[in-house]
Amino acid sequence: MTTLLFCMAGFLVFFMACGFAMLEGGLVRSKNVTMQMTKNIALYSIAAIMYWLMGFNTMYPGDFNGYFAIGGPTVLDAVGVAAADAALDYASVGSDFFFQLVFVAATASIVSGALAERIKLWPFLAFVVVLTGVMYPISGSWQWGGGWLSEAGFSDFAGSTIVHSVGGWAALAGAIVLGPRIGKYSKDGKVIPIPGSNLALATLGTFILWLGWFGFNGGSQLAMGTVGDVSDVSRIFANTNMAAAAGAVTALILTQVMYKKPDLTMVLNGALAGLVSITAEPLAPTLFGALWIGAVGGVIVVFTVPLLDKLKIDDVVGAIPVHLCAGIWGTIAVIFYNSDASLTTQLLGIAAYGVFTFVGSLVLWFILKAVVGIRVGEEEEINGLDMSELGMEAYPEFSKS
Repeated sequence: MTTLLFCMAGFLVFFMACGFAMLEGGLVRSKNVTMQMTKNIALYSIAAIMYWLMGFNTMYPGDFNGYFAIGGPTVLDAVGVAAADAALDYASVGSDFFFQLVFVAATASIVSGALAERIKLWPFLAFVVVLTGVMYPISGSWQWGGGWLSEAGFSDFAGSTIVHSVGGWAALAGAIVLGPRIGKYSKDGKVIPIPGSNLALATLGTFILWLGWFGFNGGSQLAMGTVGDVSDVSRIFANTNMAAAAGAVTALILTQVMYKKPDLTMVLNGALAGLVSITAEPLAPTLFGALWIGAVGGVIVVFTVPLLDKLKIDDVVGAIPVHLCAGIWGTIAVIFYNSDASLTTQLLGIAAYGVFTFVGSLVLWFILKAVVGIRVGEEEEINGLDMSELGMEAYPEFSKS
């Protein structure tokens, strides 16, 4: 039954790859949509290969020093394994590997959206190779692999920090090194809005991510062999849904109050921020607890999106406020409903993942910038990455002559 849970939840989290692609495709300009689609299918495929090659056994190395142990390729259970030889207290290797794989792909997708519309394809994919094969598995082993943070008592049920903040830190480092898009900020510091190409597509992507999150959080129960486990999974589903709804409604109301009109993109990101916020502890809270945790996530998005603009950090889809900032909040919020968690330990985990991922990503981005260059030229950016990088357009019938 646990193997079945991992497979079903893994399918849902896999579908989040579609959600990220649609969200990003809707929030970038039409001249860059093909590039986002290419990046999303390529990053998932690279993550699958790298996680097999070394990531899974690096993240779950068995006996190790608690900090890192580079592992080898994943080996599946034998064909037709007998009941007596199966690990009946857990899941099959294949289902466990697949379930963990779709998480690392989600981390890479976070980076893709933030750096859209000005990054070269191949340097980005080179970064994905290192992120999914080395960086994410090493830091993931600290908690989920039984490493030093697990021993210290850090708690992150489904990955507010381990998955989402890690993607956010990597995206922040990339956005700083890459710089903002041409025309995003005027010389006098004014922010120039750059509307996305298709808000219907972005809304579809958000709903798909919302659906996939039931697998993200529910599957992280990691067991479905008892009545209690199945009941807990249903409780996680309900709390996950409530947090998303609260984040969306909070962003809807706040943008009406602050800007006199609701902002759809903020509402979409409010829902996602609510989901990220509840991910660190989706089991223990009551429905009201999930509501206020998700609502705070919605507040965070509405205020941190303009804050990044003041700092001239250009995040095309709002990935850093949603995944990094709300991820930090969700990890702290664990202490309100998990009596075994302490604020000190939660902050220690947040800091450890932040320093390791941000510094490591910053170094890697600078190396890529120096060796091959990571940003397209000015003319290529103005004309769009679809034609300059790929030679094809997502909407050729609507392109200007």
